[in-house]
Amino acid sequence: MTATPATKYRDIDDLPKIPANYTALTPLWFLDRAAAVHPTRKSVIHGSREYTWRQTYDRCRRLASALADRSIGPGSTVAIIAPNIPAMYEAHFGVPMSGAVLNCVNIRLNAPTIAFLLGHSQSAVIMVDQEFFTLAEESLKLMEEKAGNSFKRPLLIVIGDHTCPHESLNYALSKGAIEYEEFLGTGDPNYQWQPPVDEWQSIALGYTSGTTASPKGVVLHHRGAYLMALSNPLIWGMQEGSVYLWTLPMFHCNGWCFPWSLAVLSGTSICLRQVTAKEVYSSIAKYKVTHFCAAPVVLNTIVNAPQEDTILPLPHTVHVMTAGAAPPPSVLFSMNQKGFRVTHTYGLSETYGPSTVCAWQPEWDSLPPEKQAQLNARQGVRYTGMEQLDVIDTLTGKPVPADGKTAGEIVFRGNMVMKGYLKNPEANKDTFAGGWFHSGDIAVKHPDNYIEIKDRSKDIIISGGENISSVEVENVVYHHPAVLEASVVARPDERWQESPCAFVTLKSGYEKHDQNKLAQDIMKFCREKLPAYWVPRSVVFGPLPKTATGKIQKHVLRAKAKELGPVPRSRL
Repeated sequence: MTATPATKYRDIDDLPKIPANYTALTPLWFLDRAAAVHPTRKSVIHGSREYTWRQTYDRCRRLASALADRSIGPGSTVAIIAPNIPAMYEAHFGVPMSGAVLNCVNIRLNAPTIAFLLGHSQSAVIMVDQEFFTLAEESLKLMEEKAGNSFKRPLLIVIGDHTCPHESLNYALSKGAIEYEEFLGTGDPNYQWQPPVDEWQSIALGYTSGTTASPKGVVLHHRGAYLMALSNPLIWGMQEGSVYLWTLPMFHCNGWCFPWSLAVLSGTSICLRQVTAKEVYSSIAKYKVTHFCAAPVVLNTIVNAPQEDTILPLPHTVHVMTAGAAPPPSVLFSMNQKGFRVTHTYGLSETYGPSTVCAWQPEWDSLPPEKQAQLNARQGVRYTGMEQLDVIDTLTGKPVPADGKTAGEIVFRGNMVMKGYLKNPEANKDTFAGGWFHSGDIAVKHPDNYIEIKDRSKDIIISGGENISSVEVENVVYHHPAVLEASVVARPDERWQESPCAFVTLKSGYEKHDQNKLAQDIMKFCREKLPAYWVPRSVVFGPLPKTATGKIQKHVLRAKAKELGPVPRSRL
């Protein structure tokens, strides 16, 4: 894509930008302010380890200084392979303070994929949690085998964690890795970091969970991160000093930019290495957690947790933001019944995380809870910092009518859209076609201008020439009392070319039931609530395959459905 030259505009003056009245936007200044305003307030808590905002600022400056001393700065990429621990939070400030770009790597990926990411991003430094050191080691070995004599080994830093056994840390140190705290000790806590000269400068690189091809590197800039850091608390109504539980992985789209948002609020981060329903409930009680983010699959775990793992009723109202997939209204309803207040958002890695919100309307308060959940399951309206959002006809490129029926593709335009995909001009040409970022998600626009996703474009089921929304079928299947998780995909059909096939994980206690009878019961249940041709013609039971970020892998299920062969033509 070629940039269009800036248009000469008229103004009432010819006053210039100067250092006194103009500086590049960056979220890094929020940490400086938090340390100045609330130096002794808790910033990060991880088990028995606690840090204040002054200490976190000092540690981030030490990290930036230590990196700069090793010639890591603008043009460099620093990868981190770690769960939600203090070092991961510090990296979101310390790495860009050095001028380098932060690449948070998903800990659930395998070695070949990580090797690809590290090579593609040309990461000069790898910071890795001790538990995942062998994963990094295997990835580097694969990179070396591929590159041969041209391989340049990155600087390897191992992050020790007091909650983990010593053996893995000792092993990493024996292999020549530098211990993170020792590395920080070489840095200057008063390091005079420099903000970016240009807010278009990259702050982070994250890779999409590619399924059919190599993952694409999403490049984010300081300006977008700044705007998202402010938009999050505005959208959610967060107060200064909020206590935030890290259930959402920080490696997933930079934790939806909440590391920077929490500095805006001088809030407190509660780290969780592993997310379980029991840990969520106990953390809420112990730390007075006010907010957390989670994908619908985590919410499903929370609402279906055994009684002994819960602390109910909740000691106080807990606000939850969910995104990552369309949440079934049944899950939203159950969360609300347990005292959680769920804000439903939608976005992508390419839009810095959440970029739409189902903004609650006062008149919804008087509606039945089931209707409230149905309305709140929509993806809603654009975020505060997102300039334009629309649903357009995929053929004409024109906006679809706001009738709640006509489907089109969700598109975005604004400062909270990525710079582009790293080293991938063809993908950039396609995704930015027509001056919009194309999401690939199919939605309708309701008369109140709230959008509602109906499917990914590749997930639409075409049965007898009619389009079927797999998401809407899933929402109905989820309401069946035996269903824990569900995903609906197209299966070949002798009569209709394709028909819905429901893959279902059963709730505890239903596994031993007659599966043929259960399948028939689920189909009967759907028949009462859906058009006849939308009803799944086959039901398959078992665990659902998921990506490293917890999203259900529909491409795997589509392949399984194809392997099952076509649904036979009915003899009736």
